Amino acid sequence: MITALDTNILIGLWLPEHPFNQKAERALEAAAAAGSLIITPMVYAELLAAPGKTRLWVEEFLDDVGIRVDWNITETSWLEAGEAFADYAHRRRKQTTQAPRRILADFVIGAHALHQADRLLSTDGWYKTIYKRLRMEVVR
Repeated sequence: MITALDTNILIGLWLPEHPFNQKAERALEAAAAAGSLIITPMVYAELLAAPGKTRLWVEEFLDDVGIRVDWNITETSWLEAGEAFADYAHRRRKQTTQAPRRILADFVIGAHALHQADRLLSTDGWYKTIYKRLRMEVVR
């Protein structure tokens, strides 16, 4: 089984005081035992922005844990992400309430998991509202 990881799982793992720390650690261990772990280049880029983390630190962490960066996002994943993001942007322009804002990276992460992995591990169940066929494990 291939498990794609959302950035929030790894950030939660890195911060001992984070509310999802222990749950993220257990979920990541179970996912690794079930198969391989991957992240998109979008997640990799977001990890580089974490406070106090360098490229070398991130790469050593990924290597130690056995997480592979899937640098080759398929055309299908890009198209699905673009279409979903366009639909979201259209709906958002019509909204009168201030719901949390989503960025393109969220849509790429979801589309990548849908088409290039067997499931997505995240603390955010929002992905299922966009990608109905996406298998997920949500850490709460």
